[in-house]
Amino acid sequence: MASSVVLASAALLLPTTGRAADAGNLLAWHRRPDSFALLSGGQPVWQFNWATNHTKPFFHPVALPGNPSLTWQSPPDHPWHYGLWFSWKYINRVNYWEQDKQGQSQGTTEWRQVSATPLPDQSARLDLDLAYRPSPSAEPVLTEHRTIAISAPASNGSYTMDWVMVFTAGRENLRLDRTPQGRQGTNVVPGGYAGLSARLARGLTNIQLAATADRGTSQSHRYGYAATASDFSGQLGGTDMGLAILDHPSTPRSPTRWYVITDPAIPFWYINAAWLQLEPYDLPAHQSFTLRYRVVVHPGRWDAARLQEEEQRYGLSAKRP
Repeated sequence: MASSVVLASAALLLPTTGRAADAGNLLAWHRRPDSFALLSGGQPVWQFNWATNHTKPFFHPVALPGNPSLTWQSPPDHPWHYGLWFSWKYINRVNYWEQDKQGQSQGTTEWRQVSATPLPDQSARLDLDLAYRPSPSAEPVLTEHRTIAISAPASNGSYTMDWVMVFTAGRENLRLDRTPQGRQGTNVVPGGYAGLSARLARGLTNIQLAATADRGTSQSHRYGYAATASDFSGQLGGTDMGLAILDHPSTPRSPTRWYVITDPAIPFWYINAAWLQLEPYDLPAHQSFTLRYRVVVHPGRWDAARLQEEEQRYGLSAKRP
């Protein structure tokens, strides 16, 4: 079971004076012992969760101010899909991704020292330390320090989440791996996923997928391709909106691979920065590496040109830890 350091003993509402997409909606911070959220008009814009009854820390809801959530937490088909979250698949052949019928993963992801800091400009910073153990009582084989800097909502409601994840191997060499993908040309069939993911709301309609590179064609409603940024948009509650993920140029293996599912039958709307899609990654004992991504929640539909603009802005503005 994961562990955490709580930040407060009770819920706390802290009014802000910042701007929101709807100027009539007052922004407020909402803090609980195991979550931290930005509210607009009393409804979550985003909420970060680290309760110990889940196997990963995650964001849900993730929304535009005054709109339904773009994310779906723990859908029946994949209850380990936690809205917007990060998870490895295999570390030295131990599975940290799926859960059994009791809701537990084979490998244990722990977190502690969770710090959620609201800033005067209505942005926020999240810091936490994570440990990856092959069993609850085993020594960690991998540790992580994660920082997520979240901007204040702009006048149109959009905001960014800048993820910086520094991973360090323990006393043994590690192989970070995935289920090998089946391939036909450049397209993906099941396999190849791991890393930063978003499971999007089942109510999305009129789905559109955009990227800064050719996506090819889908196979079994799945795409696999390399690009510096990808965007998944649709219509929800009568409003066009989307979620983009940008790969920072300093991230190893940039441009990253992507694993995207657009299956209306379930429905299954999913986007993953699939860093391990083509091959595993070997990390020597005591060595470190860093992954950096920007998530953008935005109104409207984005195309490749807009993604390229955002990508340039991200590459110039992202701060090193």
